[in-house]
Amino acid sequence: MTIRVLLADDQALLRSAFRVLVDSEPDMEVVGEASDGAEAVRMTREQHADVVLMDIRMPGTDGLAATRMISADPELADVRVVILTTFEVDDYVVQSLRAGASGFLGKGSEPEELLTAIRTAAGGQALLSPAATTGLIARFLAQDPTDDGERDPARAERLDSLTGREREVLVQVAGGHSNDEIAERLEVSPLTVKTHVNRAMAKLGARDRAQLVVTAYESGLVRPRVE
Repeated sequence: MTIRVLLADDQALLRSAFRVLVDSEPDMEVVGEASDGAEAVRMTREQHADVVLMDIRMPGTDGLAATRMISADPELADVRVVILTTFEVDDYVVQSLRAGASGFLGKGSEPEELLTAIRTAAGGQALLSPAATTGLIARFLAQDPTDDGERDPARAERLDSLTGREREVLVQVAGGHSNDEIAERLEVSPLTVKTHVNRAMAKLGARDRAQLVVTAYESGLVRPRVE
């Protein structure tokens, strides 16, 4: 299956570079380019994109608003958004994850990292770039000016629907571990881990693993690391 990729960035030069890279791969193709968020949302619908590479800062409707629109549209439930940012320590990143993005990647990443991110997102196993670890997400959440020390009670209450094993798996996911790594840690099969992850996602209303990570921190199940 060919992965249909939409490029959303207000810099034409960057879009051209990304297009050359993506179109050089046999399993993916660029189906459109957008220079602002509103155009990105429209083209995502029209071109039936699988993955949107979304810049955050764009004129008019920015990437954050566009990500919210895409994630809120039931008809676009299968679309995955990967945020591209110049600075991986950008506080917009966590807002993007909360809005429904599957992860984020620095624009300075290596070409192979970008291609891997696209394939990972398309496969529903959306992760963060190597440099953007779950610890970084934790720091963002800890620095959230709206956070007065209390975690989201609604999210915490939803954790009550999880079984003990599902909570264990969620903690491991929040730690940035893969299914294979979790299986080894909990001494179960990777298939069993995948089942627990999928059930946790369904119960918590998470689109993918990145959303599970945010939920784990915002609910207070996992506490931010202090560095």
